[in-house]
Amino acid sequence: MIVMTTDTRTEPSTTADERAMLEGFLDYHRETLIMKCAGLDDAQLRTAALAPSELTLLGLVRHLAEVERYWFREIMEDEDLPDLYSTEEDGDRDFHVTAQDTWAEAHATWLTQVADARKVTEAHGLDDLSLSRGRGGEPFSLRWILTHMIEEYARHNGHADLLREHIDGVTGE
Repeated sequence: MIVMTTDTRTEPSTTADERAMLEGFLDYHRETLIMKCAGLDDAQLRTAALAPSELTLLGLVRHLAEVERYWFREIMEDEDLPDLYSTEEDGDRDFHVTAQDTWAEAHATWLTQVADARKVTEAHGLDDLSLSRGRGGEPFSLRWILTHMIEEYARHNGHADLLREHIDGVTGE
């Protein structure tokens, strides 16, 4: 077993106010995802290491770029945006990577979506409600969206842990 030795993530504050704590944990989980991908080449990032699952690290980054865009821009701001990767023919295209899909593109797209999400977050209070509604017609508070995003990243970072260990033996938090 090879253990990750360089951990450059920013630990969330243990005494911050609610907003700083939520943003801190979300950033921590964002950084965790990228750390899980560090040092791998495109072929490794496209490797579905846990058969029969098709899940890959590159697919996770693409998926979370879509999720950032969806919750912060489409739901919170009610922007009408096309999906980044998914199509009508393949609703899970973000996960379905091909030999042509690269880390450079996926990472750049993810960085853009995170930057956009931060702008939306900065423009709202935790109690502000989304302009778009959920399936049941309910709005979402920014607090709910931040909490949901932490959950989304935490779940997928667990997947990333397992994928990374199977790809090259690297483990770590």
